[in-house]
Amino acid sequence: MRWISFGGLSLIILSFSSVRAQSPRELTFDYRQQGDSLVPTWSYFGYDEPNYTYQPDGKKLLSELAALSPVSVYVRCHNLLTTGDGSFALKWGSTNVYTEDAAGHPVYDWHIVDSIFDTYVQRGMRPLAEIGFMPEALSTHPHPYRHHWKPGVSYDSIYTGWAYPPGDYVKWEELVYQWVRHCVGRYGEKEVSTWLWEVWNEPNISYWKGTREEYYSLYDHAAIAVKRALPAAHVGGPATTGPGWDKAAEWLGSFLAHCNEGKNYATGGRGAPLDFISWHAKGSPRLVDGHVRMNMAPQLKDLARGFALVRGSAFKDLPIYITECDPEGCAACGMSTNPENAYRNGTMYSSYTAASFSRIWDLARQYHVNLRGAMSWSFEFEGQKLFDGFRDLATNGIDKPVLNVFRMYGMMRGRRVYLNGPDSSAMAVAGDRQLAIMIWNYTDDDLPGEAVPMTLRVQHLPLGRVKLVQFCIDEEHSNAYAVWKKMGSPSTVGGDTYRKLEEAGKLAMLAAPKRVRLSKEGETTVGIVLPAHAVSLLVWKW
Repeated sequence: MRWISFGGLSLIILSFSSVRAQSPRELTFDYRQQGDSLVPTWSYFGYDEPNYTYQPDGKKLLSELAALSPVSVYVRCHNLLTTGDGSFALKWGSTNVYTEDAAGHPVYDWHIVDSIFDTYVQRGMRPLAEIGFMPEALSTHPHPYRHHWKPGVSYDSIYTGWAYPPGDYVKWEELVYQWVRHCVGRYGEKEVSTWLWEVWNEPNISYWKGTREEYYSLYDHAAIAVKRALPAAHVGGPATTGPGWDKAAEWLGSFLAHCNEGKNYATGGRGAPLDFISWHAKGSPRLVDGHVRMNMAPQLKDLARGFALVRGSAFKDLPIYITECDPEGCAACGMSTNPENAYRNGTMYSSYTAASFSRIWDLARQYHVNLRGAMSWSFEFEGQKLFDGFRDLATNGIDKPVLNVFRMYGMMRGRRVYLNGPDSSAMAVAGDRQLAIMIWNYTDDDLPGEAVPMTLRVQHLPLGRVKLVQFCIDEEHSNAYAVWKKMGSPSTVGGDTYRKLEEAGKLAMLAAPKRVRLSKEGETTVGIVLPAHAVSLLVWKW
């Protein structure tokens, strides 16, 4: 890369072999044309395996996520109430919070779940606490309980005794009450009042082996327990699968009607506490002629139909959290068994993420809904091979390119500055003494593609000393995977080799910050050639 200038135009030249260029695009942003504040919906992350949280690489990654920006990062994980010894495996974890003595009396043990929440709180993070799954002693069908799923085994084998309703809803309610009260005692009312409590996960499919009415009872008892323990707490759900599927849409609509005016199974009254609404949204990549073709349409449909349902309900102004929001549905299904997941290690995942979040924000604005979070169900997997094709943010403590998109988002704070024109490959945010513009060259097909020359015209910046900093994710920057492949894809690394990969995984600047000369009207123009599947962030500061 090098900078050149001619005629007042700053041009950034990226050096790539065999780069073919498309027709140039011009993108114009007027700093004075500011819109709504950008809600940091990206600062939400989740995973199935809660016991990864306090493992070495888990702690390392959580520290990096917490450092992304000044906003609070929320974390959600499954199995917070699951019975077991705390060992981890793919799609499995446990805390053993609830057992019973010989007389059938509850025995509470909080030490494992405390170690999970301690890890978050110590880093300034907040739990999006998923109330699930069913402890063995409460399950109506407790055996078999522990599953031993691995990639290639039928996915349905994971649904064991933890997925069933409780034999005693009063004991279930008391468990939730005791848990929230314990958290208040440990962390304080002020802290826990900022958390989110979500009842269960995907109860419209086999994650819940009861009826819909039994889920309503589960929800009602849990919600009453949360409010009884801490009236200021935020409780919600139903965390259903994507409403792009007709049955899921009907399920979500039915749940909203229940919370509005249905019979409350815990109190006998009408309606149920509901402080936020949640569901999931997933894309659907597939293998086409030997390469991966992404498919964002189902994910956007899940969002649009859900937004429309909420907008037409009695809860149209409630916060919405998409508590799983991803290119597809199984983080632990690697590319060896699911070749359509081969997008995950490289820049296809990062460019998809940049493009999808921008479209998600635009959809929320279009439907006039209160979207607060869109959670990436992607974390890390302890004890797996390097770059083994899981949907994760880091592998063995080495950051993947996709994590750097979230680092970019962390620098984008303030009000949206909308593009003058129809192009959907960029977004801009005006903050305190800065303007940040993210641009991407995303295409659905994971193939070598053409570079895109772009001219960014920025108008009406405040006059004065302005500098420009640019970051990039591509084959040569912010990309430990590309470096690892150049090393010959070693199965293990250590010492200087590990440190080189670790450094390659960080967000990289293209060059040292550069002084920018503005016109008398506060205008500046930058030219950039963006390779296929690359993402770049340009930040003007003054």
